[in-house]
Amino acid sequence: MLDQPAPGRDATPRDDAIRLLARREYSRAELLERLSARGHDAADILACLDALAEEGLQSDARFAESFLRSRIARGQGPRKIRAELERRGIDRDGIRAAFAESGEAGEADWFALACETLARRFSGPGDTPRERARRERFLAGRGFDFDQLRHALDHAWDSPADQD
Repeated sequence: MLDQPAPGRDATPRDDAIRLLARREYSRAELLERLSARGHDAADILACLDALAEEGLQSDARFAESFLRSRIARGQGPRKIRAELERRGIDRDGIRAAFAESGEAGEADWFALACETLARRFSGPGDTPRERARRERFLAGRGFDFDQLRHALDHAWDSPADQD
């Protein structure tokens, strides 16, 4: 029902964009794609997106910060998060700023997150090279880099006092 325009009139790009933004943050590129798919004129979409950004209703910086926080909560690593942000149309400066902001806020200790993620998924470090490789692939697939992966394999099952 929310996706339908009011009876007797067509939805404008702004109407559709506001409906989308009411549910969650979207990057400018995502909104452009979605509004184009709904058949709106490209010039109207661009004007609408400029107006929404000017009014503070759409912000790529806010989207990137929100996206980063949600992915950290899911136990994803920095490499995967960066790739997803790029895919969603956030430029490198925006990504760098979001990561800097999360680091300043104390949200992203990637080594500790890799340890927590690994410990949640597996009960121990693995006794065989095959089991250890499985844990390495798991963390690499989650987007952790080599140093974070090694740290997690060595410290995921230590007590918190031992990890420093």
